[in-house]
Amino acid sequence: MPQLPAPDYPSEVRERLAADAEEIIGRYPDSRSALLPLLHLVQSEEGHVTRTGMRFCAEMLDLTTAEVTAVATFYTMYRRKPSGDYQVGVCTNTLCAVMGGDAILNELKEHLGVGNNETTADGKVTLEHIECNAACDFAPVVMVNWEFFDNQTPESARQLVDDLRAGRPVEPTRGAPLCTFKETARILAGFPDERPGAVGASGGAGPASLTGLRLARGEAPHARMVHQRGAAPQGEPPAEHLSSHDAPQQTSASDPAHPSPPTSHDRGTSSRPSDSAGPVSEEGE
Repeated sequence: MPQLPAPDYPSEVRERLAADAEEIIGRYPDSRSALLPLLHLVQSEEGHVTRTGMRFCAEMLDLTTAEVTAVATFYTMYRRKPSGDYQVGVCTNTLCAVMGGDAILNELKEHLGVGNNETTADGKVTLEHIECNAACDFAPVVMVNWEFFDNQTPESARQLVDDLRAGRPVEPTRGAPLCTFKETARILAGFPDERPGAVGASGGAGPASLTGLRLARGEAPHARMVHQRGAAPQGEPPAEHLSSHDAPQQTSASDPAHPSPPTSHDRGTSSRPSDSAGPVSEEGE
């Protein structure tokens, strides 16, 4: 049976959302370009993109609901069913999987009693496996509402979700302080994060990703290993967040027992035969 038109928002909600939508639309020369942030806006209202939200977006942008639905169903950041206050995503791509991502996901499934894209009965946590988060320096990585929790273990990930469900304070490894999924959606819609210090919080690439840059600058690459979570020595400055992949490597430079053969740079770059092959005739040159 064909679905009836989606119900509209209550008048006070629609009026508030319409004012926000007009602000978003005004940022673009073509109103259609505002569809993605508008979907985040309606998601910030209900925690997922409802048929009412898609109707609202269509009316604000003079699109059909079919056009809006095509976009809302394409991107995984838009939830199509009620979800938790905290979206806990476990990366299971190659490096994170090898470093323990699969074990973390399986541990959380059993511990929370939910499967992929399912939400706990208290409405606090939605668990999902996610694709690469471009944080391989810190594998295995867990994200909560798109904030990073690096170098996780099954035990630390279990403690993380327990803290989230209990309402205990949780701090991401780097980046902005954690907020709810609805609050995150509003920020993604393009509205400023008003929390003190949130905008100034940041986190960059890890030392492994920056090794090539340091070598190009003539700098020595890092050769330190990050301490296990919660076990960093007292007094160590938190200048940067190091990765578990930054241990000294057994290369020819650090392992005299296994030297590498001479390189072309060591031998010189000339293609002329060596002296051991006899002098080179000048005739015919």
